[in-house]
Amino acid sequence: MIRLTRKNQAFTLVEIMIVVAIIGLLAALAIPGFVKARKQSQGRRILNDARQMDAAIDQWALEKGKKDGDAVTTSEAASYLKGSWKDVDLLGNSYTVSNVGSNQIQINATTKSALDGVGIDWGQF
Repeated sequence: MIRLTRKNQAFTLVEIMIVVAIIGLLAALAIPGFVKARKQSQGRRILNDARQMDAAIDQWALEKGKKDGDAVTTSEAASYLKGSWKDVDLLGNSYTVSNVGSNQIQINATTKSALDGVGIDWGQF
């Protein structure tokens, strides 16, 4: 008579600990990349919003015959946007609207410093 022995087919505690350590290591490597990508995305959105509002002011000024130095009426310029006029950015900081001409829209310095180091070129804004 032949006896069949059955082996326990279970994971040992050491094997489980190794798998958990590997998953933790992979997460530690991946999370900073996700955080940077999120900040970069926010910065690009803020920059894009500023560009659209700047273009709307340009169109408004051209159609209304405004010249450099004239005050900007954001309620009128807002009609030249597809979306709505944004007084604050994604981080809750206000945009600065100046007169018609160069640098009509400025992104808050607090926003720029919060998104520093993610590769956003703020350009004229």
